[in-house]
Amino acid sequence: MYDAIVIGAGPAGLQAALTLGRMHRPALLLDSGEYRNGTVLHMHNVVAEDGTPPAEFRATAREQLAEYTDLEIRDVAARTVTRTGDGFSVVLDDDTAVEAQHVILATGVADDLPAVPGLQEIWGVTAFSCPFCDGHEHAGRPIGILGAAPRAQHLIGLLGRIVGDITAFPVGEAYTAEETALLEGLGARVSAEPVAAVEPVEGGVRISTATEESDVAGVFVASGTLRHRAPFADQLGLRLLDSGSIEIDDFGRTSSPGVFAAGDLAHRASLPGPMASVVMAVAAGQLAAVGVIQSLMAP
Repeated sequence: MYDAIVIGAGPAGLQAALTLGRMHRPALLLDSGEYRNGTVLHMHNVVAEDGTPPAEFRATAREQLAEYTDLEIRDVAARTVTRTGDGFSVVLDDDTAVEAQHVILATGVADDLPAVPGLQEIWGVTAFSCPFCDGHEHAGRPIGILGAAPRAQHLIGLLGRIVGDITAFPVGEAYTAEETALLEGLGARVSAEPVAAVEPVEGGVRISTATEESDVAGVFVASGTLRHRAPFADQLGLRLLDSGSIEIDDFGRTSSPGVFAAGDLAHRASLPGPMASVVMAVAAGQLAAVGVIQSLMAP
């Protein structure tokens, strides 16, 4: 039986595994090969790693983790997690089962994008959601914002001092007159027609409506939802917050003893939502691993 099984090998899971390995705790890291930033060419706003390709980041982490003999890594996804008398049983996609005293959920989330033809194909390349991660790369250049007015308003506020011209495009239905006036008041141009499609062009993205086309350097998405990439929160009956994320405390403990969570799928109740950041995910992974070690040391 492992002291802990870490499910998910993005930044949160990799850091949790590193912390457990360094403390000589028998642990298993499960890597499904699926990552939220799997299509991203370069990650940003990560000190000492600004501009590093995420795949390179993961490969370097895997090389370093291989030095820790108490840590095992398997390239397989988990299918189910159930509580047993002595801890937890995790059934893997290869039909094997492994057991541990603790589980750290770090499977992350997936972005369900608005139904705009072509958007999925450019996601993470010239279409983004996070101004902190990708705003600077569009400094002084025109961008488009796709989606609902309240979120578009927030993005304009963050990006307005960085980028060049901003054009807001509604998705599905046109903005109301009040929404149009609000966005124009922030300095954005507003399309009267919803976006019909996007496609890559040299130097950026072409945004099409029913009657017009606009070329921009990139687009930021102000619509869409997040969903858990794996079903383990439901399987374990974990308490969720209004955001849909798993509720955790400062050390990643969930509402179920022995179950910890880290990364984009979880946050503390004091925050309005998950902080989608590589740095924050790494910090959460370390805290969850420390929480596991605290539990193992408890009398």
